[in-house]
Amino acid sequence: METLWSLVAGALVAAGIYLMLERHVLRVIFGLILLSNAINLAIFVAGRLTPGVPPLIAADALLPPEGAANSLPQALILTAIVIGFGLLVFALMLCFRAFRQSDSADIDGMSDSDSEGP
Repeated sequence: METLWSLVAGALVAAGIYLMLERHVLRVIFGLILLSNAINLAIFVAGRLTPGVPPLIAADALLPPEGAANSLPQALILTAIVIGFGLLVFALMLCFRAFRQSDSADIDGMSDSDSEGP
């Protein structure tokens, strides 16, 4: 099962990079979202998808029981979701401001408007 999800994460990375190479600003942002989700999925797959017991340590034990779920990838994914959301909002605001200044959502149109103005 991990192999299938690894392939799905790879396909999402490929689609995200393809979209980030486009000329339209919104496609670049959609590519950024896809890439962020692909990385989250890759972290989740790296933490094993097999069902296990909760990672709770008993009062008389020093370690969690054998086969316990790893909570570190889940914590990393939560952190990555928050950082990805902040990056998305920042990128949207930059694109909105660039669109308002250049009246174009095309990256080449934005660079042409820089050379015309004072």
